[in-house]
Amino acid sequence: MVHGKTTTANAILNNPMYSKINGSILFEEEDITSLKTDEIARKGIFMSFQLPEEIPGVSVTNFLKYAKNKITGKPVKIFEFKDEIKNYMEELNINSTYMERSLNVGFSGGEKKKNEILQMLVLNPKLAILDETDSGLDVDAIKTVSKGIEMFKNDENAVLIITHNTKILHSLKVDYVHVLVDGKIVKTGGQELAREIEENGYSQYK
Repeated sequence: MVHGKTTTANAILNNPMYSKINGSILFEEEDITSLKTDEIARKGIFMSFQLPEEIPGVSVTNFLKYAKNKITGKPVKIFEFKDEIKNYMEELNINSTYMERSLNVGFSGGEKKKNEILQMLVLNPKLAILDETDSGLDVDAIKTVSKGIEMFKNDENAVLIITHNTKILHSLKVDYVHVLVDGKIVKTGGQELAREIEENGYSQYK
């Protein structure tokens, strides 16, 4: 995908830094165009960021507990919740001691990206938008992120992966590949389109 990817994702989540001039955003046949970001999140939409924020003083566990409570509206059973987080951390090869560390503070780039996949698994949204989740990752980290996506996806949810790099698609079975140029989808295909882009690049679409 090229040009307009992150802008589109931020528009869906109604980031206040962006202004929507016209059109509407429908999610499960509901118009969510004017909803606030937290309301959209409660509808079941999750977004990871190119540059995950560091939040000093807020542990990974407390952040996830707060987010889970806000989204579900139900109290979190902390011991069961911690066990769930630990299990996911093991699957994602994240040191379990990070549970009590401040969110993303002192984390490497790969650890931050894995932590966002952890958030996705714990919060279990209906739609996960992953913005450049593979950016700057080595081969092993990309495999781990891909594993987390495979663990998450099922027939009841959806994952939208925004990327310039097709390497993350090597370990995933994708239903559609869309090429976005200047805010418009100019080409749609399956896994074969990703292979074509890998061989020939994006220049033919510009």
